[in-house]
Amino acid sequence: MKTLKGPGIFLAQFIAEEAPYNTLENIGKWVQSLGYKGVQIPTNDPAFFDLQQAAESKTYAEEIKGKLQEIGLEITELSTHLQGQLIAVHPAYDELFDGFAPAAVRKNPKARTEWATEQLKYAAKASANLGLNAHATFSGALLWHMVYPWPQRPAGVVETGFQELAKRWLPILDEFDKHGVDLCYEIHPGEDLHDGVSYERFLEATNMHERACLLYDPSHLLLQGMDYLSYIDHYHDRIKMFHVKDAEFNPNGKQGVYGGYSGWVERAGRFRSLGDGQVDFKSIFSKLAAYDYEGWAVLEWECALKNSVDGAIEGAEFIKSHIIKVTDKAFDDFAATGTDEAFNKKILGLGG
Repeated sequence: MKTLKGPGIFLAQFIAEEAPYNTLENIGKWVQSLGYKGVQIPTNDPAFFDLQQAAESKTYAEEIKGKLQEIGLEITELSTHLQGQLIAVHPAYDELFDGFAPAAVRKNPKARTEWATEQLKYAAKASANLGLNAHATFSGALLWHMVYPWPQRPAGVVETGFQELAKRWLPILDEFDKHGVDLCYEIHPGEDLHDGVSYERFLEATNMHERACLLYDPSHLLLQGMDYLSYIDHYHDRIKMFHVKDAEFNPNGKQGVYGGYSGWVERAGRFRSLGDGQVDFKSIFSKLAAYDYEGWAVLEWECALKNSVDGAIEGAEFIKSHIIKVTDKAFDDFAATGTDEAFNKKILGLGG
C-alpha cells in the first residue's frame, strides 16, 4: 500500500487580481503558509501560467517548478478543464462557452475546437517537461442536451455521439501516451462523461485507450445519487487523480437532482466546504489507500455558503487529518509462526 500525497489545492477558484492571489508565486506562498504541499495549476491564463511556453521551453518549465520548490511546494498536476470543454460543444452552448476561448477564435466553432486541441497537446508536453504523470480536464459534450430521454432519442444517436467524441480525443490521448502522461477526465454533469456508464461508452469508443483515465471527485457522484464508494471499486485502476470536494443532497417534495432552475443556495444538491457536507471521506481515503492510489489528495474548493479563504484554511487540515499513513507490516505479525512448508502441511493433516 502507498500513502496518499497531500494536502494539495486546486488554484482555479482562488486566483484574483489582488495580492496574494494575483501571481503563481504569491498564491503559492499563501497556500504553503496554510499547510499545503502541492498546487494544481489551471492553464487558461498565460499571465498566470503560460501553457505553450511550458510545452516549448524546458527552461521555463524548470523555472516554474524551481520557484515553487523554493516556496516548499510541488506541482501536483496541470488542468485544462476550460480548454477540454471546448473539444466538443453542442451548438446550443456555443455562445455560453465562447468565453472560454481567446477572442480570435470566438464565433468560429471549428477554429475554437482546433485551438482547444492544440492546447491539450501543449498540456501533454508541458506535463512531461514538469515531470508530471497525470493531467486534469473535461471531456466536453455533444449529447448533454439529450441526457434525459425525452423526446425519444433516435436509434444510434448516442453511439454516433461517442464515436465523434472519441474521434476528437484520440489524437490527444495518443499525444499524452507519447509523453507518458495519463489524461484524467473529471466525471461531471454537463459533460458527456458524467458517470460510470458514460465513461465506459467512451472507453469502448477509444478502444480502451490506456491513457483515458479518471479524476475522482465524489461530490459530482453524490449529487447524482450515485454510490461514490463502489465507484472506486469499479474504476480504481483508472483513477489517477483525486479532488477532495464535499457536497450535500437534500431532496424534498419540491425538488431533487434537477433543482428546478434554482441557484446554488436554493438547490437540493449543492457543493460545500470540506466537512460541511455529506461525503464520507474516511471511507474514501481508506479505499484509495487499500487500492494503492499513488496520487495527490487535492482540495477543489466550492461552497454555496462559506467564503473561499476559510474553506482553504480548513481544507488543509481536513485533508491532512484524513490521509492514512499506511502500515508497513500486518497488525498481527507479533503472532506469526514463520514460513515452513513442512509445518504448513502438518497442520493441514497432509504429513506423510
